[in-house]
Amino acid sequence: MKAFNTYGYVLIYNLLTALSPCFSSCLPAAQPITSKLDEGWWAYKDVVQESFVPVPSFWGLVNSAWNLCTIGKRQSPIDIETSHLIFDPYLTPLRLNTAGRKMGGTMYNTGKHVSLRPDKAHLVNISGGPLDYSYRLEEVRLHFGSEDSQGSEHLLNGQGFPGEVQLIHYNQDLYANFSEAAKSPHGIAVVSIFIKLSENSNTFLNRMLNRDTITRINYKHDAFLLMGLNIADLYPDTTRYITYEGSITIPPCYETSTWILINKPVYVTQMQMHSLRLLSQNEPYKIFMSMSDNTRPTQPLLQRCIRTNINFSKQGRDCPNNRALRPQYRGNMEDGGEGGVGSKGSSKK
Repeated sequence: MKAFNTYGYVLIYNLLTALSPCFSSCLPAAQPITSKLDEGWWAYKDVVQESFVPVPSFWGLVNSAWNLCTIGKRQSPIDIETSHLIFDPYLTPLRLNTAGRKMGGTMYNTGKHVSLRPDKAHLVNISGGPLDYSYRLEEVRLHFGSEDSQGSEHLLNGQGFPGEVQLIHYNQDLYANFSEAAKSPHGIAVVSIFIKLSENSNTFLNRMLNRDTITRINYKHDAFLLMGLNIADLYPDTTRYITYEGSITIPPCYETSTWILINKPVYVTQMQMHSLRLLSQNEPYKIFMSMSDNTRPTQPLLQRCIRTNINFSKQGRDCPNNRALRPQYRGNMEDGGEGGVGSKGSSKK
């Protein structure tokens, strides 16, 4: 069987929908397409192999356990229109707790992401901000594009960035582990930081993306141990952020995530971004397919509010020339001032 393209997916969906009005709910039981309805059976883009693997528009149609991917009302990622942000004066700064210790972790090529999973000996927690509980770091995940104009899951005023770092945490006050928290209320908190290109790299990302490290995970299932990491180095020098209630951005798309998008980017070099694009989503004995463009399309905001602690009307010492504060999230190629997401330059690290 030849690899399906997107048009082929549409034909299959239309045919099955016509044959059965309950296609989306009946398919998982009947499994006419595949018996591999497991957690890893999904893709971001068309794949070259001998079986049907659903792309994002099909996630919620091929498995009833994933139906939120299609029918959910609080899905992520979203396109953040800065003109619609609501200033919330009660949003306090986010608190990061590492107990003053560095951490170790294993970096994986999962076939879909570059994933850094910290060891259990050195706990990293966040609290404060929009969070009512303490959340433990479970994974640092990288999304990136095949071109510099795309690669971030979230968009800002319709524009993307070369990449996005997502620090995924679970509620350790209410739940025993990530799996339990992911399907439960207030279960997940994701800190999201946009990636931009610069001559200098963020200290933390440089440890992950330098040539000696990134080449250890060229293929799916490759892993490499890193030690002596300071997660605080990954956070930009700002207390300002944007937050909203959303979902996990991979199946089963549980709507249990509080998103916190930091109002400054982190930086990687053009060479490091090129190295990411050379990572394969397959094993070495299979055809090379770049892991890039590992992003879910943006989802409707619907009735949700997007809050921020950026005070647009306040003037003060943080504002050059006593200007009113403005969101530093701007177009991908524009200057944003103060080292914001839209600005050019290097990171503080």
